[in-house]
This record gives sequence, structure tokens and C-alpha cells, in this order.
Amino acid sequence: FPPHPCKSSLSDPSDDEAIDKASDNRSATHQDSDSKAAVTRKRKQPTECFLSQPEEKQESTVKAKRRKKKKISDILEKSAPKPGVPADLQNLLSQHFAESRSVIEIEELKLTDSCFLPANDLTHSFSSYLKEICPKWAKLRKNHREKKSVVMLVICSSALRSLELIKSMTAFKGDCRVLKLFAKHIKIKEQMNMLEKGVFHIGVGTPGRVKALVEQDGLFLNSTKYMILDWNWRDQKLRRMMDIPEIKKETIDLLEMSIIKLCREGSVKLGLF
Repeated sequence: FPPHPCKSSLSDPSDDEAIDKASDNRSATHQDSDSKAAVTRKRKQPTECFLSQPEEKQESTVKAKRRKKKKISDILEKSAPKPGVPADLQNLLSQHFAESRSVIEIEELKLTDSCFLPANDLTHSFSSYLKEICPKWAKLRKNHREKKSVVMLVICSSALRSLELIKSMTAFKGDCRVLKLFAKHIKIKEQMNMLEKGVFHIGVGTPGRVKALVEQDGLFLNSTKYMILDWNWRDQKLRRMMDIPEIKKETIDLLEMSIIKLCREGSVKLGLF
């Protein structure tokens, strides 16, 4: 028999429940997806914040480290002035050549105490120090007649310091001739011409220029009796000449090139002012 027409139009209660459940499921699915998207957005947001935080911390840590890095002036400011002694120069040479030279080669660079003049105890002016270490200066000055050479070499860190030392040795030098041996405003050819034409007793300058003059045969050290290092003086940043890497290297190069050999032979004496 064909189905009753009324039965097709009437809905079964179980069908209604199924429809309601399906709609509930769809709405629940939408809610779940919405909640998941919200959760995802919420999760993404703190993740981005989390990533930015370590970078900021790292930058601030680097800045803090940069601030905390001690400068040579900070260290020296807290330390009391201490006069240089021969052992200081010996240690400096040993440390400088420790990685590049053998033990035997470093031993050859060592100087005995007899190679050194009395060190400045920080009570002397430059003139009074020179008078103490060189009591027979008048005789040495009078007997010196060789060109391209000086009796005394004074090595310091800058042209400005060289001029200060030249002014401060007035009571010692007498009528002897002093030559400026630094690079500022003075060409090396001018200094070579002056050394070739005239007789000079004292040369005051920087290690770099003195080294260049020796290398180019503009200055001979065969007549040099004294080499004074401006060891204890400090600049505005409280650095001594050996605290400045470039000056330190040039000084050591000059010493190694010829001065150490002359000291070991007994013809040159080293002084630490």
C-alpha cells in the first residue's frame, strides 16, 4: 500500500532531535573554532612579546658590560704613583716577546743592572735628575764633535711632551745644542739635514721618529752614551708612555734594534725618569 500522505508531512520527534543536535554541533563547532582562533591569537601575542624581551635584555647586558669595562685611567687613578725600576723594563720586554721568541732569544734581550742608571724616585725635576746621572756632562759636551749623532737621547710619548722636557732641562744643558726628534710639523729630511750639517749634543723626541732616523742612517748611535726613557710621566688620561700600545711597540723596536746591544756592550746606559 502507498504511504499515507499525512505521514510525509509530519515529522518524527526523533528527526527533530537529530536536527537540533546537528545544529548544536555546528554551533559548537563554530564556537570551538572561534575559541581556538581566539586562543591562537592570545598565544601568538605573548609569544611575540616573549621574543622581544630577550633581545632587549641582551642589548642592556651588552651596554652594561661596556660600561663596566675598566679603562687604564680608572685603574691608574686608584693606584698610587710608583717609580719605575729596571725590573719593570725587563718584565715588559719578556712579556712582549714571550709568544714570538724562544727562551734563549728572550735571554739575549735581558740587561744586567749595570746597564741602568739610577732611576728617578719621583722627587727630581728633569734637570736635577740629569745632573745626578751625568755629573761629567760639561766634559762630555765639550768633547763631542761628531755629526749625525748625539750624546744623550731622551725618548717620550709625544711632541708636546718633548717640548716640555726641552724647556725643563735648561739648568742642565748649558750652551749645548738640542735637536727636536719628533714628527709633528718637522719633516724627517729636515732633521737629517740638520744632523748632517751640525753638531748636536741632545736629541729629544718620540721613539717612532728616532727609529726612522736610525733606519735611514740619518742618526748614528755610536757616540750616544745615555738613553733616557720618560717612564713615570702620565698624560691627561693618566697613561705612561708604556701604557700607550703604539708608543710601547716603537720603543721596544728601538731598544731591540740597537740600544740593547749597545747596553750589553757597555757603551750606552739606560735611565728611567
